[in-house]
Amino acid sequence: MSNDLKEAIEHRRTYYSINDKSPISDAEIKDIINFAVLHVPSAFNSQSTRVVLLLNDSHKKLWNIVKDVLRKIVPESAFHSTEAKIDGAFASGHGTVLYYEDESVVEGLQNAFPAYSDNFPIWSQQTSAMHQFTIWTLLEDAGFGASLQHYNPIIDVEVAKSFNINSKWRLIAQMPFGAPAGEPAPKEFQPLEDRVIVFK
Repeated sequence: MSNDLKEAIEHRRTYYSINDKSPISDAEIKDIINFAVLHVPSAFNSQSTRVVLLLNDSHKKLWNIVKDVLRKIVPESAFHSTEAKIDGAFASGHGTVLYYEDESVVEGLQNAFPAYSDNFPIWSQQTSAMHQFTIWTLLEDAGFGASLQHYNPIIDVEVAKSFNINSKWRLIAQMPFGAPAGEPAPKEFQPLEDRVIVFK
């Protein structure tokens, strides 16, 4: 493994303090997305991951949707802190990546390979995770800070309606990103001897 790749993986962190500046062009951001979608593997080469890149007003629109949905279910006394977190850590960024899985692809594989039917939804999640990690690492390597959020499923209907998302696409995660405006929190590591076993 090259040192550059190891360093990129090591430096990928969760940033909750971001701004709307961008170290690269929007076209280069799209190139990062395209590269990942083309080259990240998937079970049975299913290519089930779908990615939506939201920039500018579309990015802001998403986080307004999140706040509108949460306002209806979060107690009024607690909503101020919720809104402050969204505005300061997510909506404040340059854009958001939405990760979807195309359930029509998963269902097609279940029908074609019934012996593996129960596994295809699991493998679909694994495929999405690989895309999330790859794009997150590449964004970080380009100079962005990002975090991974999970406001689904409570926002799914409104987001699909607002952005005309295919009804067979299932929202998995949201990744707001922007130029870092602060340092990530320290990361704690559990002992490797509890997590890795080697047999010779």
